[in-house]
Amino acid sequence: MSQKSPGFFITGTDTGVGKTYIAVLLARTLAESGYRVGVYKPAASGCCVNNGTLVSEDAVQLWEAVGRLGKLDEVCPQQYEAPLAPHLAARIAGSELDEKLLCAGLDPWTSRSDITIVEGAGGLMSPLGDDQYNADLALKMRFPLLVVAPNQLGVINQTLQTLIAAATFRDGLEIAGIVLNDATDCSRDASTTSNRDELERRCVAPVLAHVAWRATSLDANVDWFRLAQ
Repeated sequence: MSQKSPGFFITGTDTGVGKTYIAVLLARTLAESGYRVGVYKPAASGCCVNNGTLVSEDAVQLWEAVGRLGKLDEVCPQQYEAPLAPHLAARIAGSELDEKLLCAGLDPWTSRSDITIVEGAGGLMSPLGDDQYNADLALKMRFPLLVVAPNQLGVINQTLQTLIAAATFRDGLEIAGIVLNDATDCSRDASTTSNRDELERRCVAPVLAHVAWRATSLDANVDWFRLAQ
């Protein structure tokens, strides 16, 4: 794997916290600022069958966010139907997850992009093989982590656990920061009014942005390109 451009590895405190949503907003923000943005999802499971072809809806959203740069198959080269960890979904499909391609598939993007956004599958410690995790990919790709955390009850514990895992995994992973995401309409959740303050007080990594429910842009005053370097 060669690396010729800066980037982010987007992970989450859990599955279903809005990683793709945040990745799309970030990709669109950078593209609108004039950068050539690469988008890469190493593997996806729970994909839909469309006219006999497996399609990752996450990959389509990422691809469209950057103006369909490159080919859709390059966004996510390994797709599976079963809603399981990718290596297990691959086995149900009668194949094996190509662990070398997980990293090698990044090369077309880094060679032609100013910045590349990688979206991991599931959380940081979600498995990608019998002895490989998303954290392994983040370590190999050498991109700083953006941790997407849902603005809901329990987010403080989940975020701190993710940050501890990142800091202690192998030789440790670089963390760019946290994006607090209103992944649902959380008007009835009293914790949402204090979660950001609590995270900022307890986490070493900064809370870079708080994305409102159904927001269409990242309005945080962050130089994302500089941060990625």
